[in-house]
Amino acid sequence: MLFTNKEITETVDMFMRQNLDIRCITLGISLLDCVAGSGEATRSRIKEKLLRVAGKLSKIGHDIENEFGIPIINKRIAVTPIAIVAASSDDNDYTPYARTLDECAKILGIDFVGGFSALVQKGFTTGDTRLINSIPEALSSTERVCSSVNVASSKAGINMDAVALMGKIIKLTAEKTAGQDAMGCAKLVVFCNAPEDNPFMAGAFHGPGEAESCLNVGVSGPGVVKAAIENCRSMSFDELADVIKKTSFKITRMGQLVGREAAKRLGVPFGILDLSLAPTPAIGDSVARILEEMGLTHAGTHGSTAALAMLTDMVKKGGVMASTHVGGFSGAFIPVSEDEGMIEAVKSGCINIDKLEAMTSVCSVGIDMAAIPGDTEADTISAIIADEMAIGMVNNKTTAVRIIPVPGKAAGDWVEFGGLLGGAPVLPLHASSSAAFIARGGRIPAPIHSFRN
Repeated sequence: MLFTNKEITETVDMFMRQNLDIRCITLGISLLDCVAGSGEATRSRIKEKLLRVAGKLSKIGHDIENEFGIPIINKRIAVTPIAIVAASSDDNDYTPYARTLDECAKILGIDFVGGFSALVQKGFTTGDTRLINSIPEALSSTERVCSSVNVASSKAGINMDAVALMGKIIKLTAEKTAGQDAMGCAKLVVFCNAPEDNPFMAGAFHGPGEAESCLNVGVSGPGVVKAAIENCRSMSFDELADVIKKTSFKITRMGQLVGREAAKRLGVPFGILDLSLAPTPAIGDSVARILEEMGLTHAGTHGSTAALAMLTDMVKKGGVMASTHVGGFSGAFIPVSEDEGMIEAVKSGCINIDKLEAMTSVCSVGIDMAAIPGDTEADTISAIIADEMAIGMVNNKTTAVRIIPVPGKAAGDWVEFGGLLGGAPVLPLHASSSAAFIARGGRIPAPIHSFRN
C-alpha cells in the first residue's frame, strides 16, 4: 500500500504534536486454576502463573514501541476478581493477595495490576465481604494494585447495602492513605455494569466469562481529535460528526495493529480494543478542550452535555468501523484531575458536582478522579455513588465513581496526586444529608426495560 506525503505528515503529527499514544496494553489472566485449599497455596500458584504468563509483557511492549515508533504508556495485568479466587481459602483478610499481586507487578516491571475486585450487584458472598473489608489495608500497603467493586447492573438493580458499605470503605481508604492525599482512593472504583474486558485502571479485571488469557488494548487521542476539528468552525454538526468519526477510525486502526502484534508475540488471543479518549494533565491532551473547540467558552457551560454526547457517539462509531472487536468502555473520559481543561472549568465555576453528574449520563464511565472535602460523611459519598449507579442502570451503560475525600482539605483547596493522575481543586458538595436514604438498605429494583429475554 502506498501512502501520500500528506498521510505520512498527518501520522507524524499525531505522535509528535498531538499526544497520540497507546495508553495501555493489558494482559488479562484467569486465576481460576490457582484456587487451592489454603490461602498460602493459592497465592503461591498465583505468583507462579503471573510470572510465567506475563514474563515477556513489559519487554514486548518496549520492543513494539521501538520498532513501530508508537508510545505505549502503561503495561498492565488484569486478573480474575480476587473475591472469587480467594473464596475457598481459610483467609479472613485478603490483603496478602493484594501484596502478592503487587510483588508480581514489581518483578515483571508492570505499571498496574487490576482485579482486587468483587461483583456484588445482587448480593454478597463470604468472599465478597472479606475482600471489600480488606480494601483499605490492601490499597494502603501496595503501590500498583487497583481495586473495583460492581454494586449495580441494569439486570439486577442497585445493591444499596453495597453502596452504603462502599461509602465507608472509601472513607477508611482515604484515612489509611492520608499522608499521600488519599492516594488509595485513586486506585478504587465503584461500578454499575462493569465490563469484563476493560483495559483501563483502576477498574480492570479479567471477567469470569473471558478466555484463559487475552490482550486488551486501550488507545487514547484527545489531542488528535481536537486538532482534526480546529479548522471546522464553520461546519454544521453533521459535518463535524463525520470528521470526528473518521479521525477515531484512524486512531483505532493504529491501536489494532499494535494490539494484534503484541498478542501474537505473547502467544495469547487478541481480546478487544478500547478506543476511549482518556486525557492526561499535559497541555493538548484534554477532552474538555475538544468540547470548547466545538464552540463552548468553557467545558461545563450550557451545551456541554450535548457536545459530549456527540463526541462519545462518534468515537464509538469510528471505532466500530475500524475494529471487529471493540469493547471495554470506548467513548470519552472526563476525569477531573487528569484533564487540564476540566481543571480550568472547575476553577471557572462551570463544572460542579451536579454538572459533572449530568455529563456522565452521556460519556464513558462517570464521576472520575474528583476530589471532595475530607470531612465528607460516608453516607454522602454513598449517595453520590447511588446517583451515578442509577444513571448507569436506567440507561443500560457503564457508570462508575472514583471519588477522593482528601483528609484535611476543604472545598477550593488544591490537591496534587502527580503523574498521570494530575491534581485538582476540591469540589464543594451539598450540605443537606442523605443519611436516612442510605440507611434504608436493600436493593433498588432493576428498571422495567431489564426484562428482555
